[in-house]
Amino acid sequence: MDMSLYMTFDEYSSDLREKKDALEKDHESHLDHKGKIPDPNMGKIMKPGKVVLVLRGKYAGRKALVVKPYDDGAADKSYSHALVTGIDRYPRKVTKSMGKKKQTERNKLKPFLKVIAYSHLLPTRYSVDVNFDKTSVNKEALKEPKKKRRALHEAKARLEEKHKAGKNKWFFTKLPF
Repeated sequence: MDMSLYMTFDEYSSDLREKKDALEKDHESHLDHKGKIPDPNMGKIMKPGKVVLVLRGKYAGRKALVVKPYDDGAADKSYSHALVTGIDRYPRKVTKSMGKKKQTERNKLKPFLKVIAYSHLLPTRYSVDVNFDKTSVNKEALKEPKKKRRALHEAKARLEEKHKAGKNKWFFTKLPF
């Protein structure tokens, strides 16, 4: 038998190591923060209107909507985050036997507006189509109390409008835990 066709184990392992090193050098510029090659076909998950669950902080366990995602971070925050608006106090159950005044009181909700890191958000499969006024509901509005109040009022009006329409019922119910 001709031994020139076969490699020894040492030759084979060194050959594999050389190929691996060549591949790593080729792909070093394309690595993400975890040292992995990101999938170019991967789509954006956090889109405006996406329903997310808040996992940490004051509003943990609350449902929220992504108003504006910042996938690559921004000047003030280098990590990926999103401006979200959600429901702090959910609307309560309404029955036919209740009067009009009681029904309107029970249909009210309390919104919140916050910038939250992606690591504290859990995206769901649901989306709600709510058109917020981008001039009043933005990151700059959170810096001044007067603008924040106006933005919360805008968010409350849009969310109550969606709730009264009867669509997206799951979004307006409290998580059972």
